[in-house]
Amino acid sequence: MELLFEKSRPGRRAFQIPPCDVPEPALAELIPPDLLREDTELPELSEIDVVRHYTHLSRRNFGVDLGFYPLGSCTMKYNPKIHEDMAALPGFTAVHPGAPPSFAQGNLRLLHELELSLCEVFGMAAFSLQPAAGAHGELTGVMMIRKYFEKKGEKRTRILIPDSAHGTNPASGALCGFQVVTVPSDRDGNVDLERLEALLGGDVAGLMLTNPNTLGLFERNVVEVAERVHRCGALLYGDGANANAFLGKVRPGDLGFDVIQLNLHKTFSTPHGAGGPGSGPVGVGEALVPFLPVPRVTGKDGHFRFSEDFPDSIGRVRAFCGNFNVMVKAYAYIRSLGAAGLRRTSEIAVLNANYIKERLKPHFDLPFDRVCMHECVFSGRRQVREGDVHTTDMAKRLMDFGFHPPTVYFPLIVPEAMMIEPTETESKETLDAFCDAMIAIAREAREDPGQIKSAPHGTAVGRLDEVRAARQPDVAWRRRKET
Repeated sequence: MELLFEKSRPGRRAFQIPPCDVPEPALAELIPPDLLREDTELPELSEIDVVRHYTHLSRRNFGVDLGFYPLGSCTMKYNPKIHEDMAALPGFTAVHPGAPPSFAQGNLRLLHELELSLCEVFGMAAFSLQPAAGAHGELTGVMMIRKYFEKKGEKRTRILIPDSAHGTNPASGALCGFQVVTVPSDRDGNVDLERLEALLGGDVAGLMLTNPNTLGLFERNVVEVAERVHRCGALLYGDGANANAFLGKVRPGDLGFDVIQLNLHKTFSTPHGAGGPGSGPVGVGEALVPFLPVPRVTGKDGHFRFSEDFPDSIGRVRAFCGNFNVMVKAYAYIRSLGAAGLRRTSEIAVLNANYIKERLKPHFDLPFDRVCMHECVFSGRRQVREGDVHTTDMAKRLMDFGFHPPTVYFPLIVPEAMMIEPTETESKETLDAFCDAMIAIAREAREDPGQIKSAPHGTAVGRLDEVRAARQPDVAWRRRKET
């Protein structure tokens, strides 16, 4: 497919501007000379050329509306389109974010009721909706933990993070000035309690626990972990990016978590990925409520307003109220499903993941053979032994079967990892087609490894060297133009 620059022909235009009916000043009078460009080298095309070019490009994109997106820990699921319609209502989109509260009572009520709903679902005392995404929510949560101990006059320098945690957890701890210490997993994929006990002490501020963890497993000893963390005066932080695995089944606040961050753009009906907006609300127990970001939405006698009257707050962490349109979709999702629907959502997500696990475990190494949650993690070590076929080879081959590859080489504690998350929205027929493709690839790894190691074969471009592509981008169109 040609680039726009290659289709360009001198003099072609995609639009016509009516003649100017007032005197036209020279550009040099409007723009400083050092900012003017003699030749911008922009392509020149007709309107139909532009429309066809981008329409062809759109057909090469892979999206959840076209096929299965089994990216582990990312929850690339189909979301009801009606929630997009709700977020697009003029009453939500036409209100300026700086409008006075009297002009935005409906918007503030939605924020207030969403916070209350999240408190009920996750068993927390209060929520802040400000953080823009999951990692931002992590940072906000750890900032509150730091402020909590500063208020108490305690100097705590370490924060513990299991090796099965999400990869952004260590960065969030380090950005807040803590020394990050890794806690290893035991043979069942849980936090190693003996190693945890040896690491706990009076200088530990908290443990950041991803539950379910990146192995797709629920922490069986979570209550005991919470007790040991609290025994030394530390706090338990919960990474709730995988909340779609336990909605309506268990509440983190009831398990002993003091703070939890969510990913509304994963769990609560917002498309995830492609650089779109996210939302990472942070919920806290009673001890951390004074430290929530401001301003906070407060309501009295049905009138809602912003309040900054919280002297111990960590301050503002995001402009205005965060990404409001994401919150509208989350609110619509919760209200349309209700308590029973949210519970059913997590049940089907877990059922689908375990169905895939059982179908594929005869064909791939399964590091932790126990009931998983919303995702399952396999290893490609068997295929490496049998045909020198690696996980990245199988991921590329899967594209020839019409499927987007799963997450590969994560979590790091599983060699040749393949993390598969089917979500609750996929049918049994789709899951079977995916499993059949994976089984066929496992057979090829034994019988015809060359077919896999040269994949993909049916895509718009062939096999790419990702590292070289990033470091040496192809700009051949400019070289051709210059010659």
